[in-house]
Amino acid sequence: MSVAVLLIAHGSRRPEANQDLLILAERLRQSGSWTQVVPCFLELAVPDIPAGGRIAAESGAGLVLMMPYFLSAGAHVTSDLEAFRTQLNAAHPDCRFALCPHLGLHPLMLDIVADRLQEGFAAAGAT
Repeated sequence: MSVAVLLIAHGSRRPEANQDLLILAERLRQSGSWTQVVPCFLELAVPDIPAGGRIAAESGAGLVLMMPYFLSAGAHVTSDLEAFRTQLNAAHPDCRFALCPHLGLHPLMLDIVADRLQEGFAAAGAT
């Protein structure tokens, strides 16, 4: 079965803010683990989630993993994305959409935060 990834971020009116997701999607593709990666946005940017889901389904995927690029389990993660999953499954009956866990308190998050703190410490000129 072909698997696609729908990489979902909130979206921003600032194109440079949305660029991070596009770069992440490309790096994920280049990693070789996931060849079909579709970046999309909840709001304020395109493609939106229904358009991204359509692109993933039309790629021939039998399964689309919806990966929320969100840190917290707010309303978007706990209800909005689940509603989109239900809509996408209804709109594309030959493809199954599954919602992955958000980033949240993944064990590697501590490493990321510690790394960013070190970068801030160095930029502040502290040693």
